[in-house]
Amino acid sequence: MITKPDITWADFEKIDIRCGTILSVKDFEKARNPSYQLEIDFGDLGIRKSSAQITSLYQKEELIGKQILAVVNFPKKQIANFFSECLVLGLYGEDKKDVTLLSPSLPTKNGMQVG
Repeated sequence: MITKPDITWADFEKIDIRCGTILSVKDFEKARNPSYQLEIDFGDLGIRKSSAQITSLYQKEELIGKQILAVVNFPKKQIANFFSECLVLGLYGEDKKDVTLLSPSLPTKNGMQVG
């Protein structure tokens, strides 16, 4: 298994990973790879949008109300006609097409920070 280069604690501290709850899910028909458009509630940080390639393991209905972890301090990224405002985190499967979402093991307040 290949690992990435070491980072410093200061590097890690720059990444703002927060817990949020998925409010809505839509098919993202203009995306190159099968994806959903998500609206996620991050508490005091507000509601943010994200595009996520998670269609192989998740149905839209089961995602509503699910708590997930996401990086919230990336600049907005335009994907087709959509602006993604955060990066939802997940684990790649063997072929990198199946993505398992990362989520807290217990319910948490939206906006709580990973540290």
